Amino acid sequence: MYQEFKEFIAKGNVMDLAVGVIVGTAFSGIVKSLTDDIIMPIAGAVFGGFDFSNYFLPLAGSVEANTLDAAREQGAVLAYGSFVTVILNFLILAFIVFLMVKGVNNLRRKENKEKEVAASAPPADIQLLTEIRDALVRGEKRPDVAT
Repeated sequence: MYQEFKEFIAKGNVMDLAVGVIVGTAFSGIVKSLTDDIIMPIAGAVFGGFDFSNYFLPLAGSVEANTLDAAREQGAVLAYGSFVTVILNFLILAFIVFLMVKGVNNLRRKENKEKEVAASAPPADIQLLTEIRDALVRGEKRPDVAT
């Protein structure tokens, strides 16, 4: 069982997954900061200075606070502002991933076209022989060949 586990861990897919999770976690922090520190303040300034993070509906009658943290201490609240922030984080992340995948796909298409062009072009010796054959069929003489 130890040997099987060792083989499983040594496979590339497991290591790729581990790297992906670690990078994804770090990327999540970047997107959260981008949303919280850059996009949300700009959206707040454009739309009149509101902040999504303190939008909530009290579910308990004893909640009278104006901030989400204070309201949570007083009772149950429906924090829809936090949900809106999470949705914006998701949309931003999805757009960034879309751009990354689009860029990679464009690079792959370009590489595939280059490979197709290289594969479709005959080797130099075949191309030379084809030119000689075509010249002979037309009855032309090559200037560099003595008769």
